[in-house]
Amino acid sequence: MGRRRAYVIGLLAYAIGAVAMTLAQNLNTIIIFWAIIGGLGASLLLPAMQSLIHGNFTGVAQKRAYALVGASAAIAAAIGPLLGGFLTTFLSWRVGFGLEALIILVVLTQIRLVKDVPYTGPRQIDVVGAILSIGGMGGLVLGILVWQEGGPYVGLIMGLGAVMLVAFAYWLVNRKRQGKPTLLDPDLFKHLNFRIGISQQMLQQITLGGAMIVLPLFLQMTLDYNAMQAGLSLAPLSLSMFGMAMLAGRKAGKWRAAQIVLVGFALSAIGMGSIIPLVPRVDSGWYLVIPLIVAGCGLGMLVSQLNNFTLAPISEDRVSEAAGVNSAGGSFGLSFGLAVAGGVMLWALALSFTHQTQSSVVIPVARQEQISSYMEHDAEVMSNTQLQQQIADEPKAIQDEVLAINTHARNLSLQIALLIPAIASLLGLANSFRMLRLPDITPATDTGGVGPG
Repeated sequence: MGRRRAYVIGLLAYAIGAVAMTLAQNLNTIIIFWAIIGGLGASLLLPAMQSLIHGNFTGVAQKRAYALVGASAAIAAAIGPLLGGFLTTFLSWRVGFGLEALIILVVLTQIRLVKDVPYTGPRQIDVVGAILSIGGMGGLVLGILVWQEGGPYVGLIMGLGAVMLVAFAYWLVNRKRQGKPTLLDPDLFKHLNFRIGISQQMLQQITLGGAMIVLPLFLQMTLDYNAMQAGLSLAPLSLSMFGMAMLAGRKAGKWRAAQIVLVGFALSAIGMGSIIPLVPRVDSGWYLVIPLIVAGCGLGMLVSQLNNFTLAPISEDRVSEAAGVNSAGGSFGLSFGLAVAGGVMLWALALSFTHQTQSSVVIPVARQEQISSYMEHDAEVMSNTQLQQQIADEPKAIQDEVLAINTHARNLSLQIALLIPAIASLLGLANSFRMLRLPDITPATDTGGVGPG
């Protein structure tokens, strides 16, 4: 297929999904064109882009190229909440998807500037391996989402996902021994740098995913911010992430990638951890500025280094599938962080709200049972303003009690959910000490310029 062609196909498929979301009038359209076609396009984009960078740049130029990719992701993180908040508040969420399609159109008009890199690896398709990998990772994330919604068979779904992942690993090793084509070469994981890089990539994305579901909910449900205000309040995280990614990519100097990653995870853990005690105590997003800047600087350091560190030991003929694994690891981490943080938050909310309701001497027993039943099946994070509208017919004493319970339970659930990105950062920090013990990978050629292709 060629790496540039794969990149173009990914762009076109994602654009189809974006246009469909702009015009969609029913759920079926969204599932087919956005979730499936757009999702397949997105799965092509990152691996193709990373392998194009790996094939077109060498040495210092390659490190800078990967740093710019990280900075671009940070730019998107910086602009996304602001632009999304503005469009949602003043126009429509559909406009955002229309803008995505327009940006892709601009990129496609300049695609001739991208030099293709010939693919020299095997071209056979491992259909069984693809099915097992999709079922395995999808089963784990789906199980968490079903648990989050209070659905049945959570253990069965996650168990099937785990079994399929084990079967996937066995399938790869067995096919490799038989000399048959595999979805990815299991020998990639013999590189310790690659294994640690993938795990760090996942932990970074779990940190980001957990933060990006909990922090907007805190701003909108606890502080009663609208989408635009929440986006502005998160700007310190996104902008510092962008600035540090650029700085770390250009001015790293004699610092090793492992050292930068270690400092990055340490700052991320400090920033996320600092927000936890602030949740029940602050009444303005301004109090979060410094912790968000600290966390953003840490994440910026990570995105500037991890791609290059992970793919450095991989030979040119294997870099496409290595980039695919790297991208899949990051995407899985982001989905996992979003799902786990969201699920833990709703679980903590339901448990705390139910316990406090049943302990109340103000709320009648009959109402306690109704509230407990509702929270068991339909728990949701809700601001006091929204809740006030739903209990307007209740006596004043009951209203005050329910609002007080909601405030405490909501803040507690947000604090517990913020432990997910904080713990992920701490795990990344611990893993960074393993990175420090590894030798730096020296590229075979270090011309500082553009390689073949």
